Amino acid sequence: MAARGAAPGPPRLIVSAGDPAGIGPEVTLRALARPEVRALGEIAVAGDAGHLRRTAQALGVPPPARIEPAGDAGAVRPGVLSPEGGAAGVAAIRRAVELVRSGAYDALVTGPINKAAVRMAGFPWPGHTEMLAELTGIADVRMLLVTDRLRVVHVTTHRSLRSAIDAATRDRVLRTIELGHEGVRRLGRPRPRVGVASVNPHAGEGGLFGDEEEREIGPAVAAARAVGIDATGPWPPDTLFWRAARGEFDLVVAMYHDQGHIPVKLGGFDEGVNVTLGLPFPRASVDHGTAFDIAGRGVARWQSMAAALRVAAQLAAAPADPSPAQA
Repeated sequence: MAARGAAPGPPRLIVSAGDPAGIGPEVTLRALARPEVRALGEIAVAGDAGHLRRTAQALGVPPPARIEPAGDAGAVRPGVLSPEGGAAGVAAIRRAVELVRSGAYDALVTGPINKAAVRMAGFPWPGHTEMLAELTGIADVRMLLVTDRLRVVHVTTHRSLRSAIDAATRDRVLRTIELGHEGVRRLGRPRPRVGVASVNPHAGEGGLFGDEEEREIGPAVAAARAVGIDATGPWPPDTLFWRAARGEFDLVVAMYHDQGHIPVKLGGFDEGVNVTLGLPFPRASVDHGTAFDIAGRGVARWQSMAAALRVAAQLAAAPADPSPAQA
């Protein structure tokens, strides 16, 4: 994540509204209707302008103060999976990324897209993270989930469990620790305490249940400590997340998708924020999907979008991160 440096004024944020058939436009507009959210900075929305204004009228809230036109939602219907919805969601993301990279905005906030709709529209990406990596030419990115009680960065995300275990190498675990450490420091914790999870039960029990902890994860923790990061582990995940929720750790490094996502969602399913680490700009997102089953009914909860905007504003305003040894 690139820092804003000395740019004056409040953070400038742009929201990609997500698949227009889902709840993305609704939660975006309802969050922006809150005075405390609008006070976070200058906020624009990328999406079909006509669709956003019609949705705002239906919800009885003001339209966005600034719209960056992108995509065509004219043929999209609420709750209906379609290639048109997938294409409109991708168009909004492309436009938002283009504008952030040009310097017009400082951070990106993404509304939910639907993976099936994106595939129907002819795009290969399994999720936002992979899409943003390709659009920016950055291959080495990580997912950080943020709630009030937990911050969890993932060594791997969208891959099979078998391949995720194989991918938990020393170098990849170390890079995940480094990126997570930087991200959490920019969220206001100057010396994060990092707890690293094991991939096997009981941290392998000395090799009885697997040796990945001794071969890969433990050496990565040692390498992180050698450059000044306060990392410990590998710890058994069945106790590590409990300890982190009680305040013992500022960041947990999870080895694979469900290991990290399940405790985060148990702690606050609709109020988590997804941050992509390693991009050339800050990116935060709601940590929920398109919810086609309730789209267009005006009942979707806006709190996760408001939380994503708060996190993005904080990341955008943070100064450049010093090396761990300088902290």
